[in-house]
Amino acid sequence: MLFIHAKLYTMADTVLTDGWLQTNGKIIQALGEMPAPQTEEEIYDCHGAALYPGFVDAHTHLGMMEDGLAFEGDDLNEDTDPTTPQLRAIDGLNPMDRDFQEAVEAGITAVVTGPGSANPIGGQMAAVKTYCPGGCVDDRIIKAPVAIKMALGENPKNVYRDKDGGPITRMATAAFIREELFKAKRYMEDLQKSQEDPDADPPEFDMKSEALLPALRREIEVHIHAHRADDIFTAIRIGKEFHLDYVIIHGTEGHLIADRLAKENVRVLSGPFLCDRSKPELRNATVACPGILSKAGVQTAIITDHSVIPIQYLPICAGMAVREGMNREAAMKAITIEPARICHIDDRVGSLEAGKDADLVLFDGDPLSSFSKPRMVMTDGTLVVDRR
Repeated sequence: MLFIHAKLYTMADTVLTDGWLQTNGKIIQALGEMPAPQTEEEIYDCHGAALYPGFVDAHTHLGMMEDGLAFEGDDLNEDTDPTTPQLRAIDGLNPMDRDFQEAVEAGITAVVTGPGSANPIGGQMAAVKTYCPGGCVDDRIIKAPVAIKMALGENPKNVYRDKDGGPITRMATAAFIREELFKAKRYMEDLQKSQEDPDADPPEFDMKSEALLPALRREIEVHIHAHRADDIFTAIRIGKEFHLDYVIIHGTEGHLIADRLAKENVRVLSGPFLCDRSKPELRNATVACPGILSKAGVQTAIITDHSVIPIQYLPICAGMAVREGMNREAAMKAITIEPARICHIDDRVGSLEAGKDADLVLFDGDPLSSFSKPRMVMTDGTLVVDRR
C-alpha cells in the first residue's frame, strides 16, 4: 500500500511535511517527500493528516488480568513462591482479551506485558503485537522473553505479610533477589566449567537459575518495579552488583532524584500517573515526573501499567505530561521510539523507517488529545482500523 500526502512524524528526528510511505507485506519499504513513486497498488490519500509509528506501551499486564476481572482471567501473580523467574508471560496471556482490541483502536500496536509485582522475582515479560488474526499468542510475539520482572517496595511486603516464607521488609525483598542471582551466577560458572573441563560434572538442572542466565549474560533486561527513591537506589545497587541491563519501572519519585538518575544512566518507564495515590509509596506521585526526568537527560518512556490505567489512554497520559511541562516531541517519543529503544525492540517498532514493521497510525487531530482518535491503524501491513 502507498500512503500519500501525509505529514510523516518518523520519530527518527525527521518530519516530512508532505510525504509518502510505501509498505511491502509486513514491513515499511520506503518513504520520502512527495511526489510519490508510480505504483499500481492501493493508494491511501491522507490529505495532510499526520502519520505516526504505532504507539508502544513498555509496561502493561495486558492479557494477564483480563478486562479487570478479579478472579476468572486473573493470571497476574503466582504468589505461592516469592521467586519465580521461570514463569513465562506467554503461558498466561490470553490473546482473546478484548482489551487488545481497545489498544489497537487507540493506535497502540505493541506492548510489553507480563507478571505483576507481588513477587521479588515475578517471571518473564514478553513484547507482543496487540493485533494478530487468530487466537495464538505465538503469532504476536516481538520478543519473548524481553525481560525478567522484579519488584521492590510495598507490594511484595504486603503480599507475603500473612504468608510463610516470604519477605515482610525491604531488606528481605532485596535479599531474596540477591540470593537467586547469586545461585544463578554460581550455576552459570559451574556450567561453564563443565563445558571447558570434560572431567567436571555439570550442575544439577535448576529451572530458576536457567531462567536467570539470559539476564546475567545481558541478553535480556531486568525490569525492576520501584516507586520510592530508596527502592530505586536499591535497584541500582543490585543492577551494578550483578552487571545487569536493568530498567526502573514506575520510578514514581524519580523526579526527586532526576540528576542522580541521569548521572547513573538509569532508564525509567514512567507511570501510571492518571490514578489515585492508593498506597503510601505513591504520596509523591505527579504527572510532571516524566517531563522532569526527560529534561534532566534520563531516557524516559510513558506507560499505563494496564489495567491500572486502561491501555487506550496511553496517548492521553502523554498529553497530560505535556500539560505539566514535558516537551511535546519528547512526549511523542515517550510512547513510540523511546519505549522501543529501552526494551531493545527498536529494530522492529517505534519509528517510521525502511525495514521496520509496518505499524502505522494516522490522525486528523492531535493524537495527545482526549478528543482525537485514529482515522487509520495499520499493524504488520494490515489495515485494522479504517475510519475513512
